[in-house]
Amino acid sequence: MTPGFTRTLCTAIAAATVWTAAAKAAECPHKDALGTSRVLRVDAATSPRVGLKSFPQTLPLGDREVVLTFDDGPWPGTTPRVLAALARECVLATFFLIGRSASAHPELVRRMAALGHTVGHHTWSHPNIKYLKPDAATAEIDKGFAAVEKALHGTSTTTPTTPFFRYPYFEMTPATLDLLQNRGISVFGADLWASDWEPMKPAQQLKLLTERLQAARKGIILLHDPKAQTAAMLPAFLRYLRLNHYRVVHLVPAAAAANARAVQNPK
Repeated sequence: MTPGFTRTLCTAIAAATVWTAAAKAAECPHKDALGTSRVLRVDAATSPRVGLKSFPQTLPLGDREVVLTFDDGPWPGTTPRVLAALARECVLATFFLIGRSASAHPELVRRMAALGHTVGHHTWSHPNIKYLKPDAATAEIDKGFAAVEKALHGTSTTTPTTPFFRYPYFEMTPATLDLLQNRGISVFGADLWASDWEPMKPAQQLKLLTERLQAARKGIILLHDPKAQTAAMLPAFLRYLRLNHYRVVHLVPAAAAANARAVQNPK
């Protein structure tokens, strides 16, 4: 298989995923489900860094619009429960995966993509990039890209088909930020989170998250799919969103969306 053919195949798969996401956003077979209200195409040229906890700008979301993101997966004990909760409400999310976990559980990575979720990147082993030497930091990021691409498409490459990246601990360096921006990769922070790295009961976590959302009214929400308390809380949180008239926005890369339109409408 030639490199050119591999790139074409990966682009076609990414394009198909975008159209699947758009279809899922428009239709939901479950009565009274929350659903996914719209698809937002993110272009690194105009949104290189987003999330108010780390950067001065975030995504262009309207009042009561939220983006659901999950870090640190996949994890077989909890990720399937998260995927099931999202599927029951016809909600699409973005998962920032650790390469090492993706390599260990490629079937879960492919399942995420098959369901229409966006698969982003979160390094190979979740180190604090700020404390690595520049070459080691670049290697850690690229190894994560390659592992997730291998799990998704069967081919290792440091050019991700979904150019979305989130730093572990939101700790970054100017050099790696410049590296990612020069390679056309959007860096995601968050606008609010559930603090689910702290042990707490699902009901406590739900209260904390909904109170923060009431104050913010919109934004990129950070959760962690390997956390059992989050998997247990998620169905109630999705019900809260539905009952309080929040709308879920699904993210896809702009380049894949453009390729999807070209595939759908060839000259």
